[in-house]
Amino acid sequence: MYNAVNLLLPFAETGESDGAFHAPGIEEFLGLPALFFAGTPFEINRIILVRLIAVAIMLLLFFLAFRKAKRVPGRGQSIGEMAIDFVKVQIVDQVLGEKLGHKYLPLLASIFFVVIATNITGIIPGLNIAGTATIALPLLLGVVAYVTFIYAGFREVGPKTFFKNALVPSGVPVLVYLILTPVEFINIFIVRPVSLALRLLLNMMVGHLLLVLCFSATHFFFFTADGWFSLFGVGTLLGGFIFTLVELAVAVLQAYIFTLLTSVYIQQSVAEEH
Repeated sequence: MYNAVNLLLPFAETGESDGAFHAPGIEEFLGLPALFFAGTPFEINRIILVRLIAVAIMLLLFFLAFRKAKRVPGRGQSIGEMAIDFVKVQIVDQVLGEKLGHKYLPLLASIFFVVIATNITGIIPGLNIAGTATIALPLLLGVVAYVTFIYAGFREVGPKTFFKNALVPSGVPVLVYLILTPVEFINIFIVRPVSLALRLLLNMMVGHLLLVLCFSATHFFFFTADGWFSLFGVGTLLGGFIFTLVELAVAVLQAYIFTLLTSVYIQQSVAEEH
């Protein structure tokens, strides 16, 4: 379905040769053709290219903001510091406290900005798909969160206390552990990383489909539909702009939630008693 032209006109295809409107589906994300290095281990399709562009721009902006850091910050440095302070003050310190938060702030801030950078590409003209709209990146971030909270538990309280708090919480009748321990194992070591990945993936996937539906329908009504049906294009165009604003809010909110939940999991793993 996609080719190089789609990078500039991602909503151009609205129907087949029969002139009917065809709503977007899961094929929007599957079987994307290679744009570069086809047939090699380094094959790059559209969504991988979007991820690389998003991360490169994010790194460039932070490099420009902090390359000449001063005690009295300029405009760019001030914006960069405000962005990092938001993660520190509103997420990390609130959950982990200042001392523990200082240890994990670099990783948690990296997660936040990677998620927001790859989410927001879904509304940028010429890119028009979130880098987190297929499973690979959300799953990778879920694995990073998974490894981080286990590492934090091992480092801060030791493996024995970590597993005891996670699987054998105190104050529970002995027989209840027969049910509670397997449930806690599934919840902590399987559900947590999977739920983090799926929550991010599905929000961004659905957002992309809604935007494609609105703008492809607009194209169909304005340029293919006959008579009064073309007026429906005004409504779908307005819907597209509204969903664009919603998608912007969701992009930021999902970055916040992912980072917040990762912080909560770290805090739970280092607690002496649950």
